[in-house]
Amino acid sequence: MVDLLKGVRVLSFNHFLMGPVAAQFLADLGADVIAVEPPDGAFQRKWGGADKRVDGQSMLLLTGNRNKRSLTLDLKKPEAIEIARKLIATSDVMTENFRPGVLDKLGLGYEDAKKINPQIIYAAASGYGPDGPYVYRPGQDLLVQAISGLATITGSREQGPRAVGVSAVDHHGAALFAAGILAALVRKTPGQGCRVDVSLLSAALDLQMESFTCYLNGERPDDVRQPGPISGWYYGAPYGIYPTRDGHMAISLGSLSTVSEALDVPADQRVPDKEAYRRRDEASAAIAANVAKRTTAECIALFEAHGIWHAAVNDYADVVTDPQVVHNKNCRSSAGRRARRSRSSAIPCAMMASCPKSDCRLRNLGLRPRKSSKSSATTTTNLKTFPGRGRSAPLRPRAPLDDAPNAHHGRHARAHVHTGHARDDRAEADSP
Repeated sequence: MVDLLKGVRVLSFNHFLMGPVAAQFLADLGADVIAVEPPDGAFQRKWGGADKRVDGQSMLLLTGNRNKRSLTLDLKKPEAIEIARKLIATSDVMTENFRPGVLDKLGLGYEDAKKINPQIIYAAASGYGPDGPYVYRPGQDLLVQAISGLATITGSREQGPRAVGVSAVDHHGAALFAAGILAALVRKTPGQGCRVDVSLLSAALDLQMESFTCYLNGERPDDVRQPGPISGWYYGAPYGIYPTRDGHMAISLGSLSTVSEALDVPADQRVPDKEAYRRRDEASAAIAANVAKRTTAECIALFEAHGIWHAAVNDYADVVTDPQVVHNKNCRSSAGRRARRSRSSAIPCAMMASCPKSDCRLRNLGLRPRKSSKSSATTTTNLKTFPGRGRSAPLRPRAPLDDAPNAHHGRHARAHVHTGHARDDRAEADSP
């Protein structure tokens, strides 16, 4: 974690994946992210992929919850709403991905937040946007892949539509969401806030920018599914993935004639470069037949000798031991609440140590630098403003919650803290 956003407080009313991952990116950059959850925990605590858990934590929680602090609030109770309002007053950014209108009914929507804190950056993520005919429809990655055409162009003409193998729209939406917030922070001036809106549907269409640009200009194709081994309806041969004798090989942009020569494609089956798109079915079939005769290692040696852009297709077992992945330290290990350690992908954005100090940047942004703790020692003092049953985890030395309300707010108005890795704080709070 770096401190580029040190002094920036983000109040996160986020669940599922896009919102939490966007807030996590800001936390990775040094922002003080306070994740607000309902009494029974956010959705990502209760569901996760592959039916796996580490120390009782779901994979979805581990994906998007690092470097955050956690606060449990029952927003059905007036005293919890009051806590939320006071936290809005002391935050620089508020993020949420409830269905449009939910927080408005609670008095915590954009118009309400502006009255509480005129310079708040209010960032809302949704399935389809803040209004429109789909505003109340469930917004979820797979559904949006279907609606946006992403599942169609990922599919093949032989097998039909197919979803991308990961929550690609959620992750791209999270990056756009974080980018919008960062842009708002850059232009921030005292007394002036703004609203940032990002939807899964817009993110899915943005992912297909190149494809839609090709589709919307000139003659439109009858079918946008992938033709044979070609990896995209708008690409010419040889661009695609081809089976070898013992695996698969990706062949990227390059000269079709060079590929044909390297593979010893018979002269009567070769397609000239200028017809690589129009006759791609014919060209790719000839390439596929000749790649299939060779092992992956033989193809690699052949393509390297001819300067052809290529890559063997890795499965996950290959990825985690790939020398560049290992060199980049793209897989990280974090300590769990108990003895077990969890592993996940590392922070994707690397920062040089020579970055300018964040306090100068914050003054330029017009943000309000907060008082640092009097002691650098870890302390539980700051949590006493959120009394409740059970035991609270200690705060790490970051921007304190001293400006939060200090009255008693009931059993669901208690704060828990995440320190560098996702933790099941409810389990700890309920322990004796």
